[in-house]
Amino acid sequence: MTDDLSRRDRHALGDPDPTENWSEDGVARRDFLKCMAWAGSGLVWTVAGGILSSRSLAQAASGDAAPGDFSFAQISDTHIGFKGEANKDVIGTMQQAIARINALPAEPAFVLHTGDLTHAQKAGAFDTVAENLKSVRTSRVLRR
Repeated sequence: MTDDLSRRDRHALGDPDPTENWSEDGVARRDFLKCMAWAGSGLVWTVAGGILSSRSLAQAASGDAAPGDFSFAQISDTHIGFKGEANKDVIGTMQQAIARINALPAEPAFVLHTGDLTHAQKAGAFDTVAENLKSVRTSRVLRR
């Protein structure tokens, strides 16, 4: 194989990079994580009848919580301070995730923010994250 072929091209030709974790659909774990790092993601975790399950924020907003269900939401990789083509409005993206959490039929027990809160740890970025998280409809926000 020639060196000018991309990892995806080499995989399609049957010569995948042995260090890469390819799925059956041809998407590399590394490529997926790069995309999620820039886009951010939101999940709602629910425990019903002792069973833990996850749903996207959009899926969770369309369902009703049963009495006694426990749920929490997760926001990941907001990258506040990033300026680039992948996400030109990182604050708007974070606010959209918060709006979806606030629109859930039942308030989550807590919201967990994981991954990269800021991009390059610029002055004021952590304050921006904290200020935006104040608008989440929950009794507790945890940041990692």
